[in-house]
Amino acid sequence: MTRSGWLWTLAVVVTVFALAWQRMTGPTYPLRGHVVLGGQRIALKLLRSHGGAADQPVRIVAPDTAVRGSVQWRRFPSADAWDTLPLVRAGDTLAAALPHQPRAGKLAYQLRLARGGERVVFPAEPAITRFKGDISPYVIIPHLLCMFGGLLLLMRAGAGALAREARYPTWARRGVLLFLLGGFVFGPWMQHQAFGDWWTGIPFGWDLTDNKTLIALVAWLVALWRLRGGREARGPVLAAALVTLVVFLVPHSLFGSQIDWTKAGGPAS
Repeated sequence: MTRSGWLWTLAVVVTVFALAWQRMTGPTYPLRGHVVLGGQRIALKLLRSHGGAADQPVRIVAPDTAVRGSVQWRRFPSADAWDTLPLVRAGDTLAAALPHQPRAGKLAYQLRLARGGERVVFPAEPAITRFKGDISPYVIIPHLLCMFGGLLLLMRAGAGALAREARYPTWARRGVLLFLLGGFVFGPWMQHQAFGDWWTGIPFGWDLTDNKTLIALVAWLVALWRLRGGREARGPVLAAALVTLVVFLVPHSLFGSQIDWTKAGGPAS
């Protein structure tokens, strides 16, 4: 493989790792685990994000018909009393539905399962799920493509600067263009559809997804300024690539939009 091929491979690996890491460690990624009842292992998957106008489903595959259970839930954050929904069996599945909430509304919920005299609770601390509006595929698909392509080219620019490759300024400029489209055009558009806000980072809030995108952009604008007029700027480009990698390792959706039920008041649906 040529040196360019190795550099592209490195850029792809770093990009895929960073995007997968931030998504899988974020607070909206499904919570997975298992419990054991009657000597049988029951795999569990709790959703922590729900889009659209319908209630959020809670489903458990438990073929043993002696297994029963319920879901305890309340608005988050709030001092509401816990409510209980029975898990209704249909064949091998136990199911319930958390009541739909307005955009950015959150619920805390927890499973309570039983078989005979055995009792289990999952998870130990209630899961938190956030409701959002429907997002058009014509917005989310370009957002994802631009963010992946932009991050890939920016990582390639950093690798090229490290390897003293001549074309790294080209990758930097193209990467910033895609990054601008993904993070500052389609990203806010997607957030508006999901939560009703275009931007919740500085100076309007502390949404880490918005803020880390802004930090990365500032780093690259500095690097592009240093590259002006065909100047050599390996150091600034490499620094911008490292800043981008670090901020993209921050879990996705931390400190995102949410309704504070302690202030909003009103009963749960």
